[in-house]
Amino acid sequence: MDIIQFIKQQFEDNGHVAYGEDISMGEHMLQSAYYAEQKNSSDAIITAALLHDFGHLILELPEDITEKGIDGYHEDIGAKFLAPYFPKQIIDGIALHVQAKRYLCAVKPKYHGQLSQASKNTLTVQGGPMDAQEVIAFELEPFYKEALQVRLFDDLGKEAALTHPDVDYYLSIAKQFVGK
Repeated sequence: MDIIQFIKQQFEDNGHVAYGEDISMGEHMLQSAYYAEQKNSSDAIITAALLHDFGHLILELPEDITEKGIDGYHEDIGAKFLAPYFPKQIIDGIALHVQAKRYLCAVKPKYHGQLSQASKNTLTVQGGPMDAQEVIAFELEPFYKEALQVRLFDDLGKEAALTHPDVDYYLSIAKQFVGK
């Protein structure tokens, strides 16, 4: 399978889906990659930011699952699907971005207040802030700092009107990591 072409097709087929913010899922993912690039992040972080919600695209679940108290575990599904194609640093950025939110809520109390309402709602379904043992375990993850970066770009990528490059541009960055 040509994974880059498959990712592009998922953006085209499912990127229009809303997810509780003022923009579509695909737009959110592109904005997250844009902010990663604007902060001079590595190409691996830009790629992880682009793909952090890929699980949502392939799950095709209803937009209101969180409101129904359902966690689709999109981070795990996306990471498992992409793991054969991308290196661990990128996969962990995807797999751990939800845990990174829980971590930040535990170690930086003001962080919770900065979350969008939709992100606060999903936090509850995703387990709420970490407890002390979960914080320690998270900090033992080899790429937890990278996951924190992806999380912060995830938080930024929610603007109703933002000009940024298209999916092909970011996939050209991601392509260098395929098979590594």
